[in-house]
Amino acid sequence: GDCEVYRGDCTKHGMYDAVLSPEIIWKKCGACDHVFTSGHFTPEVSEVIFSRLKDSRKVGYNLEQNRKVSARIIEKVLPYADSGRWLDVGFGNGALLLTAREFGFEPVGVDLRKDNVNALHQLGVEAYCEQLESLGGIEKCSVVSMMDVLEHVPHPKQFLAAARDLMADGTPLAISMPNSESHLWDYATASGQNPYWGELEHFHNFSRTRLYALLEETGFKPVRFGLSERYRMCMEVIAQRV
Repeated sequence: GDCEVYRGDCTKHGMYDAVLSPEIIWKKCGACDHVFTSGHFTPEVSEVIFSRLKDSRKVGYNLEQNRKVSARIIEKVLPYADSGRWLDVGFGNGALLLTAREFGFEPVGVDLRKDNVNALHQLGVEAYCEQLESLGGIEKCSVVSMMDVLEHVPHPKQFLAAARDLMADGTPLAISMPNSESHLWDYATASGQNPYWGELEHFHNFSRTRLYALLEETGFKPVRFGLSERYRMCMEVIAQRV
């Protein structure tokens, strides 16, 4: 069965609020070793968290630096797709989509924060403020990206399946998140400096092994592994729909 592996202190998190539990209980699946939180937020608590928007997630934030980071992500995707609709799920500050437009892609965004969706509309970008699972009616995409998003999703398997429905065979998926299998992760945990154990907005801590298995279970083939420059201890994977 599942067992508890860590109790994280979330009272120091920038979005902590008295309506939240002061600690996060992390469990490990007895069957596959995946690490996940014990339970999910109620809609009321989710509303509190989504009402607070970090500056780094506002459209246009630090655009010059983020444009350079985004270009390096796009260059890793280009061997698998070099044009067409690029759907970024949870687009945040919009840098990846706006940079993809420079490369000749047609940007499409999905985000649950209305202000960000409105900001993209003002820049002439197709964007939706709804759950990925309800986007089934849109035209299929040439690239889908979810950068530091899947660990925020209560049910990642359904989320990946919804993304796959918007893709044709061979379409690349670009995905990044913290890698719990890195030496740096173990070092930061041992020294009490790992921020992800107290990360209010995360429901999962993925290892590379578990991410690859989940991608294969949901109809994707991982084709490229790398490190992400976006956040600490993160991996960046390209997978193709099969």
